[in-house]
Amino acid sequence: MTDAAIGQEISRAEWPRFLDEFSRAHAGWLVTVEERDPGRGPRELAREVPLSGISAELSRGEPRDVTVIAGSGDVEWTHRIEAPARLRVHRTPEGAEEGIETESAVGKRTLIRFRSAVLPETVDGMLPEL
Repeated sequence: MTDAAIGQEISRAEWPRFLDEFSRAHAGWLVTVEERDPGRGPRELAREVPLSGISAELSRGEPRDVTVIAGSGDVEWTHRIEAPARLRVHRTPEGAEEGIETESAVGKRTLIRFRSAVLPETVDGMLPEL
């Protein structure tokens, strides 16, 4: 995320609904997924792949793990984020969603960033009709 990004924490009870809406709004957007582990340092897991979706897996009605699915055609990539304690959406100062960050209780973070953060309404209808 950029230094100017503004992070908003999403309450745990809202994770499933938020991630479902977020996934629908950003399906197909190119994402880069990076994991930052205090013990191992940063590691890029995927670079500029189309987002299929992000979901919260439930256990007894409570969000447990978060799954990121990306790719296109025959190549699909899945990453499971185990037991995140926090979920934040990052926005630019203009309000465009720049990405999502999860953080575990031990400080392991996963960043899901868009290649270019723009307001969705600025790209809707931009493709010519076929």
